[in-house]
Order: sequence, then structure tokens, then C-alpha cells
Amino acid sequence: MSNTKVRDIWAVVTKAFKLPMALIRRMITKLINRVLMSALPSPKMAGHTIAACNRRKMVVGLGNPGMNGSRHSVGMAVLTTLAERLGTPDSWRSDRQVSGEVIVTHFEDIQLVLLRPKLLMNVNGVSVAKAASKYFISPEHILLIHDELDKPLGKFGIKHGGSARGHNGVRSCVDCLQTDVMPRLRIGIGRPSGKTAVDRYVLGRFSQEEQKVLDSVMKQSVDVLLTYITDLQPQTSPAEGRRAARKNKARTLSPPQDTTEEQKQS
Repeated sequence: MSNTKVRDIWAVVTKAFKLPMALIRRMITKLINRVLMSALPSPKMAGHTIAACNRRKMVVGLGNPGMNGSRHSVGMAVLTTLAERLGTPDSWRSDRQVSGEVIVTHFEDIQLVLLRPKLLMNVNGVSVAKAASKYFISPEHILLIHDELDKPLGKFGIKHGGSARGHNGVRSCVDCLQTDVMPRLRIGIGRPSGKTAVDRYVLGRFSQEEQKVLDSVMKQSVDVLLTYITDLQPQTSPAEGRRAARKNKARTLSPPQDTTEEQKQS
């Protein structure tokens, strides 16, 4: 290797380490997303025609596998409650093609695909994109359930697309699906008090008193979720979302669409 090439590589490395660590982590995460997304399953694997997909939706519980009970995995807890409501709590099956656990069931006249990613939160989007490809589900019919720092414990609401607002799991989904139209059921966990670091807080478990509040929230949020997914009219369309940048072209952000369907546990 010539001295010129060595100097060029060293210049790139030096410049990279001058970037903020948050930006470096985001760049690394995007690279991991791309590597894991290298082979998407074909829609034909699901054994369904496109015409049969008009009434198919997917509900995803974002979180970290193996960290049940943590604040950051509350999306998975709500999804588990949904599976119980649908009478399929023991129907989870591991699907290597989508890097997650899946239940395929029905609610009224809608086919529902429930997905629990088996990847870390920061790359949950890889699992979501793989499942969307396999089951031929468009992004506006994918509902993400996740924790929300900016809502206090006891509150929840549906957000109709828009930015990830700093949530790494949602950001991964936006990156992998290349759009931000996905509706989200945001479950409030509140912010840490005192000097507790956010990372430590979200990975921590709910206290007994918090769990009592959360149990009620999960039941109520499932009611709202089922009402939402049976709505005949989609709340968003791809044109209202943001398509991810390609070939370094400028992106146009979609306007935030905060819902009025916000609930508070009494």
C-alpha cells in the first residue's frame, strides 16, 4: 500500500473520531442495518397473493430480546397482552427468515401478523423490514409499539407517522423501510429523576407500583389498538411520510402528526 493511500485512510479515520459519538453510533447502526438487510425474504415465501394482502396488517412490539420487564421493552409487553386478547398467547413461533418471533392470526376480517424482533432495539428495523417483505405488508399498515420518554407513566397515544423523536428502534424501522409513515402506539414511561442516566433508566425494570399502573395501561392501550387497526381508512399514506435519502439526495421531512387519541390511565 502506498504512502498516499495510508495518509488518505488515516485522514478519514482522524476525521471520523472528531465527529460526535452519537453521530458515529448512528452511522455504525445504519451500516449494520444495511448488512443485515442484504437478503430480504421473497413475498412468495408467505404463500399469499397480493390481492389477499389488502386486509393484512402487522403489529410490532419493539424492544430488546431477553429483557422482558424493562422499560425499553414495554412495546413487547403490550404485544404479549394483545396476543392474549386474541386468544393466541402460546402461538409464537420462531422465524429465522424475519429474525423474530411471529404469530399469524385474524381479528374480525383482518389478518394480523404479530412480530417480536429477536434483534437488539437499535436494529429492530431489520426484522420489521424482513417481515414486511415476506408477508407483503406496506409500511402504512405496520403499527409500531414502543416506549416513550416524553409521556409520563400512565399515558399513551397513537402517533400517525413522522420522525423517530430520538427513539433508536423507531429510527431503525424508518431507515430499513425507507419511510416514516408507520403509525406508532407510544407507551409513556416518563423520564428519569435526578442524575440517573437515560440509558440506565430505560434498561431498568418497573417498580411494583409502576407495574400496577402499567398493567392497566396495557389493557387500555390494546383496546385503542384494536379499534385503530379495524378502521377501514388508513391514517397515513406513503405520500405523507418521509422517504429515506438515497445517493445523498436531500430529504424532505414529513410534518409531525401528533394524535388526539391520547389516553391517560385514571
